Amino acid sequence: MASITIRNLEESVKNGLRVRAALHGCSMEEEARKILRHAVLENFGEKGLGSFIHQAFAGAGGVELTLSERSEPRICDFG
Repeated sequence: MASITIRNLEESVKNGLRVRAALHGCSMEEEARKILRHAVLENFGEKGLGSFIHQAFAGAGGVELTLSERSEPRICDFG
């Protein structure tokens, strides 16, 4: 699990977080995790950012790309 530090948080926000945590019977840290999880998953869903972008532009149609043939990679001799 990752950790983050939030600097310059207004005292009123910190106090509000403390009150929300108490109302939900959890720690401030857990309440912050719940808020962040909800905010992120609400916007991007559980599939991730790539899926969100794909879904957002799916209605715009697509573009057919012509891909060139792959070739063998060049090997550089530095000796």
